[in-house]
Amino acid sequence: MATASLSIDLDALAANWRALDAASAPGVETGATVKASGYGLGIAPVARTLARAGARRFFVALAEEGAELRDILGPGPEIYVYSGHMPGDAEPIAGRDLIPLLNSLDQMVRHFEALPDHPFGVQLDSGMNRLGMEPAEWAAVAEIALPRRPRLLQSHLACADTPAHSANASQLKTFCQITEGMDIPRSLAATGGVLLGGDYHFELTRPGIGLYGGAPFTQAQPVAHLSIPVIQTRELAPGESVGYGCTWMAEAPTRIATLAAGYADGIIRAMGNRAVLHHGSTPCPLRGRVSMDLLTVDITHLDDAPESLDLLGAHQSIDGIAEAAGTIGYEILTALGARYSRHYLGGEK
Repeated sequence: MATASLSIDLDALAANWRALDAASAPGVETGATVKASGYGLGIAPVARTLARAGARRFFVALAEEGAELRDILGPGPEIYVYSGHMPGDAEPIAGRDLIPLLNSLDQMVRHFEALPDHPFGVQLDSGMNRLGMEPAEWAAVAEIALPRRPRLLQSHLACADTPAHSANASQLKTFCQITEGMDIPRSLAATGGVLLGGDYHFELTRPGIGLYGGAPFTQAQPVAHLSIPVIQTRELAPGESVGYGCTWMAEAPTRIATLAAGYADGIIRAMGNRAVLHHGSTPCPLRGRVSMDLLTVDITHLDDAPESLDLLGAHQSIDGIAEAAGTIGYEILTALGARYSRHYLGGEK
């Protein structure tokens, strides 16, 4: 088969959730962010595994994602929607028992008029300037919202992956000020916030990328393993080039393996001439540009031509690949393509 194999280690996923749960302060509940189909790894096996591990509050980006997740998990776990209550969302919110995190006065009015007795949370902007009610807006509507007992008051840190950044302490201070004295569960910390320490944990944390093996959770177990088959090998003489644009030229006799994956499979083109793949623990450099369906890799130093090479796994994390592509691990994960043959290992299949 020429199809690359993407293996998802569900036991590692569960172990990462348990480790982040243990890193939270005593008495703090640990939820799970599973938006974008479990960060590209498949919402059904990911969510079921996390529920079995102990997660009871899940977070998605859109009401449509929440509706799919409810069908997977069934009744019981709380499902929060980061985008709040958008026009047309009343049916999935009510029908699938979702909890929108209201981001504005307009959303609050929409929710209270359409579903006056339905649960909700409130998202507050503590300084990221992306989503949520700003402090002045929240102050103006808090007296209306609080008697209805929101399930959660939450905000999001802009620089949690940079622990020394001054924005972290500033946002923490703002979040404390605008929620002071409100007897409502609060959440500020995603993965990076968990690692910042107990001051950032409040009543609930909601890790995301760390569950899937990504920074800043450097102790995470790798979850995604990607092995790509070799279609063909060829010998290059000094002076011969490889791939589109002739961007790499052999300076000595070189053996090149052509692999069956490319940017159509989420292998970002910018990593051409920069990334490495692995044969066991041996790195093999990517030569030339990433094509739509093909990669060309230097295997001169291997004794024999391999049947496949690994792009992700024990010897290279999503963040290692991201560095070569000039991006972040989130993009690497969520870009993983539909053509891969997916295999779920351990956990809930």
